[in-house]
Amino acid sequence: MTDQYLLPYEWPGSYFIDEEVIDAVNQVLLARSPHRFYGHDLQHTTDQLEALFRERLGRKHAVLVNSGTGALSTAMMAADVGPGDEVLVPGYFWVACVSSVVRCGAIPRLVDIDDTFTMDPDDLERKLNPRVKAVLVVHMSGACGDIERIAAICKERGVTLIEDVAQANGGSFRGKPLGSFGDLAIFSFQYNKNITAGEGGMVVCDDDLLADRLWAYHDVGYARNAAGRVDSGARVQSWGQCVRMSEVSAAMLIPQARKLDQITGQMRARNQQLYAGLSAIPGAQPRRVIDPAGDSGPFVIMTWLDGETCRRLVEYTRARGVRPGPHGMGNICMTDWGLHIYHHNVSLVEKRGVNSAGRPWSDPLNAFHTEISYAKGTLPRMDDLIARSNLITVAPVLTEAACEQIIALFREAAGV
Repeated sequence: MTDQYLLPYEWPGSYFIDEEVIDAVNQVLLARSPHRFYGHDLQHTTDQLEALFRERLGRKHAVLVNSGTGALSTAMMAADVGPGDEVLVPGYFWVACVSSVVRCGAIPRLVDIDDTFTMDPDDLERKLNPRVKAVLVVHMSGACGDIERIAAICKERGVTLIEDVAQANGGSFRGKPLGSFGDLAIFSFQYNKNITAGEGGMVVCDDDLLADRLWAYHDVGYARNAAGRVDSGARVQSWGQCVRMSEVSAAMLIPQARKLDQITGQMRARNQQLYAGLSAIPGAQPRRVIDPAGDSGPFVIMTWLDGETCRRLVEYTRARGVRPGPHGMGNICMTDWGLHIYHHNVSLVEKRGVNSAGRPWSDPLNAFHTEISYAKGTLPRMDDLIARSNLITVAPVLTEAACEQIIALFREAAGV
């Protein structure tokens, strides 16, 4: 086992926490105004960041929150998801995707993936039914599947489409930014993401009523007036979560957001280098990326002939340095990818409730859940792909030379 690590840590935005970010944060702290809505001398960093993303995505509204999970929950609430509803979710996800549905009192139904490692539009069409309130499409591992077709299906069936862009910030599909296809779209600025404030998130939309609901639900249940005070006469008066973003987090993100194309461009270049080299190995099959120019670049996924081959190649190459430092992941079999895999989520498989009453599973409006399973085998295409695939993380500081070494080691492991 070597002590030399060919993969940098897998936290893309962390490499851009620099003096510019520190100066921006200091400005907020010296103004003694970290709260979004009031303070000694508001710097309006949250307003600036929302404006930046509205322009970047071509969306009318943007609402910053404190995490991607908070963004998902706020989006589900804005979409009026609740008891008696289903939300269709791909089986390759992060646990927050299903927990946001369950906490709203609704029932998630899993949709299989295809070789893009995102939602299979054919299985989506098969599973649409009158109970479906929303579809959550997740742009996992940096790139999307056929989002145009999925958006068209949802529009035709009158179902709310929510895009999860947490792992693909800065990505696009045929020139259109990811996050601009859904009725609602969420982003994450957690430490693993393309830009980061440690934690953070955002929801965007175009519809004015949805926006009013987002503002209310992400705050105390009401909108605020120009002075930052609660407006009890607002159009939406409900129950909020207080998942607001602070001015400090927004200050961290603004300099990074202005470099987002640089960050994703650097990752995409190395991503494509690795795909080209690894795909030349007999029996190797790269993830199908419909629009390589729109891949935000932080992950490479390769599928091999069988699980035994995949495990052997990963163990051989990790032992020779194809991994990050001792505290990171980076070159792993996807069967080891934790809560990203649907049947690894014990609370989902066992239908555990969010309270002692067992809700949402015990809710009479959700009695249909008995026909739904989350056990391994529910999604046969995904089960097969995950069993034979490995995932390599691509940081923006990964070098061309390191990529050549990685390719050579995989070729060596494969006996080429």
